Amino acid sequence: MTSIEITSSDKEPLIEEQTDKPSTSWLKVSSALFYGVSSFMITVVNKSVLTSYNFPSFQMLAFGQMLTTVVVLYTSKHLKVVNFSDFESKTFYKLLPLPFIYISNMVFGLGGTKELSLPMFTMLRRFSILMTMFAEFWILGVRPKLPVKISVALMILGACIAATTDLGFNFQGYLFVLLSDFLTASNGVFTKKILGSYKELGFYIIFLLKRDTLQ
Repeated sequence: MTSIEITSSDKEPLIEEQTDKPSTSWLKVSSALFYGVSSFMITVVNKSVLTSYNFPSFQMLAFGQMLTTVVVLYTSKHLKVVNFSDFESKTFYKLLPLPFIYISNMVFGLGGTKELSLPMFTMLRRFSILMTMFAEFWILGVRPKLPVKISVALMILGACIAATTDLGFNFQGYLFVLLSDFLTASNGVFTKKILGSYKELGFYIIFLLKRDTLQ
């Protein structure tokens, strides 16, 4: 009978493999929770600023948020917290039409936030997921799986139920939010196409044009 000796060098990879999966799962769960909380708080803060504090211009609020995002990212780059390529004139043309979609989306999104109550705004914003699913199928050829379709349907149904007690009609608010939904879907589709063609742009440059999905 032969014996097999397990040395410490043999054990270490086993320990790392066992501990890596839980840590990765926790990172995914915590990231999803942080995203959800951030999305909710951005909507609540924007609504409070525009209504409770009577901030007169949602366009100026959108400009301030864009400027803050740029300052934070470039400050983080100089502090070596994040890394992305420097801006060049050709970068703008590589990103087309995302800059125009982003700016329009922010303006219409904040306009809808100002005009509608939070339950109705949230309900109408859920349609952006449905529009994105259709846009990816028609433009990118991505066919969603059945669980994804069921999840989207349940999200929209839940949002509709939550808004049943607040059915006040506001044409301008409805129009702003539905336009924002369309632009959000367009943003997602074009972002995928651009990331596939220009990977050298980096994640944080695209993040500048994806922050609208938090609203």
